[in-house]
Amino acid sequence: MLSCLITAATVHAGDSIETGGDILAYFLPATAAGLTLAFKDFKGTVQFARSTAFALGATIALKYTTNETRPNGERYSFPSGHSAVSFASAEFIRKRYGWEYGVPAYAVAAFVAYSRVEARQHYTHDVVAGAAIGIASSYLFTKPYKGWGLQPEATSKYYGMRLTRSW
Repeated sequence: MLSCLITAATVHAGDSIETGGDILAYFLPATAAGLTLAFKDFKGTVQFARSTAFALGATIALKYTTNETRPNGERYSFPSGHSAVSFASAEFIRKRYGWEYGVPAYAVAAFVAYSRVEARQHYTHDVVAGAAIGIASSYLFTKPYKGWGLQPEATSKYYGMRLTRSW
């Protein structure tokens, strides 16, 4: 009887993680869009829409191209769409509004990715690929908002930080 209770508690905890990840996967892009409205940043709204559309398009194209089976036996595992959109949102928030907003957004995106693996919806490489797609899309389509910005930069010849000012 004790083993049944432990198993039931474990299953319930797993369901809670999956549900929490699903909720946060919607909450994070809603927050990114909400920030653009709160700042009356209509250029940011367009940049967020472009980066999210690119991330989703790339993710869907790869899902149908690879048709990888999920850990639970269902189709279209690679890459994770939840991770792609969550990390696109987090990188948009970080690049547009700064690290103060970006760090919590990245923490939420990381939990979303973890929840997908924990729920057996994806393998680790699925969520890593989704994260890379999301980050790359927002990095490409997003410009910093007003003020000073600091961002890491790397090429094959150097690593450093870039200080920018926009107005």
